[in-house]
Amino acid sequence: MLIFTTRFSKKKAVLAVLILGAAIAAAILFLGRGEAEEPPAPQLLTNEDRVAYLQSMGWEVAPEPVETLQFLLPDHLEEPYLSYNELQSTQGFDLSPCCGKQLSRFTYTVSNYPGRPEGVQLNLYTCEDRPVAGDIFCAGANGFQDTLVYPEGGKM
Repeated sequence: MLIFTTRFSKKKAVLAVLILGAAIAAAILFLGRGEAEEPPAPQLLTNEDRVAYLQSMGWEVAPEPVETLQFLLPDHLEEPYLSYNELQSTQGFDLSPCCGKQLSRFTYTVSNYPGRPEGVQLNLYTCEDRPVAGDIFCAGANGFQDTLVYPEGGKM
């Protein structure tokens, strides 16, 4: 059996505790930095909040929605919600956390879509007064559906 002994003064003990504490604090700071959480989505309590939110994205919309609709999202996403959620994921939205909850859809007339002065509308979906999805669309011949991201090269 081998026994090892050493002298350990109070000064050395305090120094060892301080060094160990600094190493633990550095590890916590380094490991705790991780990815920063995204700020929560804005709360859209009123129509003015929704219009201001859309304007912050570059859209000019009529001051009042042309249609407001409330519906219950199914407990599990199935078609056509799955395809629509793929479109939403490209702009940072996800309908999955809203499954089984009530959604509100607000449809606005858009007046500044590049190359289309009229006939374009915008859907904004909210869940618990937070934006969870949205799209720009134009019905009819040469119609389209796209994300809420303002088109590059468009005039604002």
